Amino acid sequence: MIVVTGATGNVGRPLTQALAGAGEQVTAVSRHAAAVPDGVRHKAADLAEPDSLAPVLEGAKALFLLLSGDLHAPGARPAGLVDLAVACGVRRVVLLSSQGVSTRPLGPTRVAMRALEDALRASGLDWAVLRPGGFASNALGWAESVRTRGAVAAPFGDVGVPVVDPADIAEVAAACLLRDRHSGGVYELTGPQVITPRGQAQTIAAALGTPVRFDELTRAEAKATMTRFVPAELADDTLDIISAPTPAELRISPDVARVLGRAPRSFGNWVDRNLAAFR
Repeated sequence: MIVVTGATGNVGRPLTQALAGAGEQVTAVSRHAAAVPDGVRHKAADLAEPDSLAPVLEGAKALFLLLSGDLHAPGARPAGLVDLAVACGVRRVVLLSSQGVSTRPLGPTRVAMRALEDALRASGLDWAVLRPGGFASNALGWAESVRTRGAVAAPFGDVGVPVVDPADIAEVAAACLLRDRHSGGVYELTGPQVITPRGQAQTIAAALGTPVRFDELTRAEAKATMTRFVPAELADDTLDIISAPTPAELRISPDVARVLGRAPRSFGNWVDRNLAAFR
């Protein structure tokens, strides 16, 4: 059995589908009840409360570990989840980490993630670490404003990064969970090209066949929006990256192609598959 945490999210949902389609027994974990593919078992658990996860891990051979937002906050100790996996007899863990662990290791939310990576390496388990950059699916935050006002609002409109399609992350995760040859791998996951927020808005407009206005937010305005969903420290770390990406954060990684044998999907491809959200 493979346990997938964050199973209702943009990575966990396609990962659960891929594993079930491969004939694996899958337990999908989220905080609340949710619809899952046929044949998949769903269990409610909260990673911030490890006791709720322990019964889910009993009998599992592998775990996909995706931290909830509160476990990125300073003072959180997510490394304890690795100890729990060991105690429950899990043999393999694939961790969804962050590109920032290597590019900005001193960021407040990166320190805890680095500690989690280090705990995984020292655990004696088979493991793989995925380090994605920005997600294409973050554009879903614009869906309502595109539908109702024909507009996108974001900071740093002309500063781009190579956003990655969550479906690519899910496929890489499935490969790491199912194939021994990926054990001990650290994979940086990006899209195939750098694209700015303004460019993303233009891509959405072209797919819709209707104009989409770009409204530039200040950093303070963007942070106020982000902190409705994530800790302030994670918002600041993210804003630091998207305002002034380093050369390493602008690099197009070959790792999606190395694992999957094909180029990563473009932002335009992601938009085409999710266009209904913007109509």
